[in-house]
Amino acid sequence: MEYSKTIAGITIEICEKAIGEDIVLTLSGGEKPHIGCVVQAVPRPSLSGDGTISVTSSVINLTGHKDEFLCRRLAENRCRETGKVVVCTGGVHMDHITGEQIEELLKNIDRMMTE
Repeated sequence: MEYSKTIAGITIEICEKAIGEDIVLTLSGGEKPHIGCVVQAVPRPSLSGDGTISVTSSVINLTGHKDEFLCRRLAENRCRETGKVVVCTGGVHMDHITGEQIEELLKNIDRMMTE
């Protein structure tokens, strides 16, 4: 599946692909899409013992990149929703991005895959 949306003036694209029982998400957007990080999210029973699914994540960041904030959010949410191992990789770059644009991205990126 592919999702595309303009958020805070930045066009974001997410591609979702099943690989066997697992899921790979690629995130790209902005003026210079790139690979800024890789997040692997693995489902596990919650330590609270209430039967819910929690997630343990591993992250590899390229030095100086902040893409973890978006990729981690996408990977962990999809992992929780599906109970599957999820890898998310990619990056969004926008020269002179503002704090407001970053907040808007974080607030709205989750909804992209449910709309």
